[in-house]
Amino acid sequence: MVLSDSRTGGGAPRRISAMEAVLTHLRDAIERGELAVGEKLPTEAELGKGFGVSRSVVREALRALQALGLTVSRAGKGTYVAANGPDQNPVFGAYSSRDLLEVRRHVEIPVAGYAALRRTRDDVDLLTHLIGKMEQESDPAAWVTLDTLFHTRVAQASGNPVFRKIIEEIRDALARQSTFLNQLGDRRRQSDLEHRALVDAIVRGSEGAAVQAMAAHLEHVESTLHAIVRPGAALPPNEGEEIHE
Repeated sequence: MVLSDSRTGGGAPRRISAMEAVLTHLRDAIERGELAVGEKLPTEAELGKGFGVSRSVVREALRALQALGLTVSRAGKGTYVAANGPDQNPVFGAYSSRDLLEVRRHVEIPVAGYAALRRTRDDVDLLTHLIGKMEQESDPAAWVTLDTLFHTRVAQASGNPVFRKIIEEIRDALARQSTFLNQLGDRRRQSDLEHRALVDAIVRGSEGAAVQAMAAHLEHVESTLHAIVRPGAALPPNEGEEIHE
């Protein structure tokens, strides 16, 4: 089940996944009031049969609805509509997107600069290896695992173990957010380009370029989240384009 979608701010319609198609249908039904606040959604099996998709696809769509604040899952009872519009501050595990972005700006941007100044030969080899694997990885779940490891290793390259501990603390939330952005914001290719720019700056030992690359990466994350929460908004500038320093 792969449909076309033109909600990308102009240009040719893009192809969307089965998960996104299910999510879009359910989200539209909730926002139009066809599924009222407090109403219980059909079971995963029922939704899967109705849409002609697997239960795993339905489960991913329901997880995204919950992150958007549109539904709530009650253990042993099912999934219920919680609001008729998305929360402007999606939640990923224990942390909201606002919480994550605030912390990441104050931690990961200076961390990138320290990494460029303090990286060892082993740090350079590992980061280069990781970005190469990410660019070649075809499995979405494996890519997300590599993504969270990449950010942890950048923190390690800063030479400050406290920075690494902070990133490890939010690692699960980062993985959930990364999955969400890839599924609904088509972020993987652009993330690879942004990560590559960061690695290049760290390898060169350029503190300024590394700080700039991480700041641009987080700006694109925030812009994509904004576009997902508010359909019809333009995609971030440079989305899908290579970064030139």
